[in-house]
Amino acid sequence: MAKASSEGTTKGMVADHISQAVLSTSNLLHLMQQSSPTQVQGLVKIPKNLLAKTPNIKNTEQVLGQMPRVISSVDAHLDRALQCASELHTVRCLLMKKDSALAPLSMPSDEQPVSQD
Repeated sequence: MAKASSEGTTKGMVADHISQAVLSTSNLLHLMQQSSPTQVQGLVKIPKNLLAKTPNIKNTEQVLGQMPRVISSVDAHLDRALQCASELHTVRCLLMKKDSALAPLSMPSDEQPVSQD
Protein backbone atom coordinates (compact mmCIF):
# COMPACT_ATOMS: atom_id res chain seq x y z
CA MET A 1 0.00 0.00 0.00
CA ALA A 2 2.87 2.37 0.82
CA LYS A 3 4.42 1.66 -2.57
CA ALA A 4 1.26 2.73 -4.40
CA SER A 5 1.13 5.86 -2.27
CA SER A 6 4.72 6.80 -3.12
CA GLU A 7 4.03 6.17 -6.83
CA GLY A 8 1.04 8.52 -6.64
CA THR A 9 3.16 11.11 -4.85
CA THR A 10 5.90 10.87 -7.49
CA LYS A 11 3.42 11.23 -10.35
CA GLY A 12 1.84 14.18 -8.55
CA MET A 13 5.22 15.83 -8.12
CA VAL A 14 6.04 15.37 -11.81
CA ALA A 15 2.65 16.76 -12.82
CA ASP A 16 3.21 19.76 -10.50
CA HIS A 17 6.63 20.42 -12.02
CA ILE A 18 5.21 20.28 -15.55
CA SER A 19 2.36 22.59 -14.58
CA GLN A 20 4.79 25.04 -12.99
CA ALA A 21 6.98 24.98 -16.09
CA VAL A 22 4.01 25.69 -18.37
CA LEU A 23 2.79 28.48 -16.09
CA SER A 24 6.27 30.00 -15.89
CA THR A 25 6.60 29.86 -19.67
CA SER A 26 3.22 31.51 -20.10
CA ASN A 27 4.11 34.27 -17.61
CA LEU A 28 7.44 34.81 -19.34
CA LEU A 29 5.70 35.12 -22.72
CA HIS A 30 3.30 37.75 -21.36
CA LEU A 31 6.16 39.74 -19.81
CA MET A 32 8.17 39.60 -23.02
CA GLN A 33 5.19 40.70 -25.10
CA GLN A 34 4.62 43.65 -22.79
CA SER A 35 8.25 44.73 -22.72
CA SER A 36 9.05 44.27 -26.40
CA PRO A 37 6.01 44.50 -28.71
CA THR A 38 8.21 44.40 -31.82
CA GLN A 39 9.27 40.82 -31.05
CA VAL A 40 5.71 39.54 -30.67
CA GLN A 41 5.84 37.71 -34.01
CA GLY A 42 8.78 35.60 -32.84
CA LEU A 43 7.08 34.91 -29.53
CA VAL A 44 3.92 33.69 -31.24
CA LYS A 45 5.86 30.64 -32.44
CA ILE A 46 6.75 29.55 -28.91
CA PRO A 47 3.32 28.13 -27.96
CA LYS A 48 3.24 26.23 -31.27
CA ASN A 49 6.67 24.82 -30.49
CA LEU A 50 5.45 23.80 -27.04
CA LEU A 51 2.45 22.09 -28.61
CA ALA A 52 4.82 20.18 -30.87
CA LYS A 53 6.44 18.80 -27.69
CA THR A 54 3.12 17.36 -26.43
CA PRO A 55 3.82 13.83 -27.77
CA ASN A 56 7.15 13.84 -25.92
CA ILE A 57 5.39 14.87 -22.72
CA LYS A 58 2.84 12.08 -23.15
CA ASN A 59 5.63 9.56 -23.82
CA THR A 60 7.37 10.75 -20.68
CA GLU A 61 4.15 10.20 -18.75
CA GLN A 62 3.93 6.63 -20.08
CA VAL A 63 7.57 5.93 -19.23
CA LEU A 64 7.09 7.28 -15.71
CA GLY A 65 4.01 5.08 -15.37
CA GLN A 66 6.06 2.01 -16.34
CA MET A 67 9.04 2.80 -14.10
CA PRO A 68 7.70 1.15 -10.92
CA ARG A 69 7.22 -2.17 -12.79
CA VAL A 70 10.64 -1.87 -14.40
CA ILE A 71 12.29 -1.15 -11.06
CA SER A 72 10.49 -4.11 -9.44
CA SER A 73 11.61 -6.38 -12.26
CA VAL A 74 15.23 -5.22 -12.05
CA ASP A 75 15.12 -5.61 -8.27
CA ALA A 76 13.86 -9.20 -8.61
CA HIS A 77 16.60 -10.02 -11.14
CA LEU A 78 19.25 -8.55 -8.85
CA ASP A 79 17.91 -10.60 -5.92
CA ARG A 80 18.15 -13.77 -8.03
CA ALA A 81 21.65 -12.83 -9.19
CA LEU A 82 22.79 -12.26 -5.61
CA GLN A 83 21.28 -15.57 -4.58
CA CYS A 84 23.10 -17.31 -7.44
CA ALA A 85 26.35 -15.57 -6.49
CA SER A 86 25.98 -16.88 -2.94
CA GLU A 87 25.34 -20.39 -4.24
CA LEU A 88 28.32 -20.13 -6.62
CA HIS A 89 30.54 -19.09 -3.71
CA THR A 90 29.40 -22.16 -1.78
CA VAL A 91 30.13 -24.43 -4.78
CA ARG A 92 33.55 -22.79 -5.23
CA CYS A 93 34.40 -23.36 -1.56
CA LEU A 94 33.33 -27.00 -1.78
CA LEU A 95 35.44 -27.52 -4.91
CA MET A 96 38.46 -25.91 -3.27
CA LYS A 97 38.05 -28.19 -0.22
CA LYS A 98 37.76 -31.19 -2.52
CA ASP A 99 40.90 -30.15 -4.44
CA SER A 100 42.86 -29.58 -1.25
CA ALA A 101 41.74 -32.96 0.11
CA LEU A 102 42.77 -34.73 -3.10
CA ALA A 103 46.09 -32.85 -3.47
CA PRO A 104 48.12 -35.13 -1.15
CA LEU A 105 46.87 -38.18 -3.04
CA SER A 106 48.16 -37.00 -6.41
CA MET A 107 51.82 -36.79 -7.23
CA PRO A 108 53.35 -33.69 -8.73
CA SER A 109 54.39 -34.13 -12.37
CA ASP A 110 58.14 -34.14 -11.57
CA GLU A 111 57.73 -37.02 -9.11
CA GLN A 112 55.87 -39.33 -11.48
CA PRO A 113 57.33 -42.84 -11.55
CA VAL A 114 59.41 -43.59 -14.61
CA SER A 115 58.21 -46.56 -16.60
CA GLN A 116 60.81 -49.19 -17.34
CA ASP A 117 60.16 -50.62 -20.75
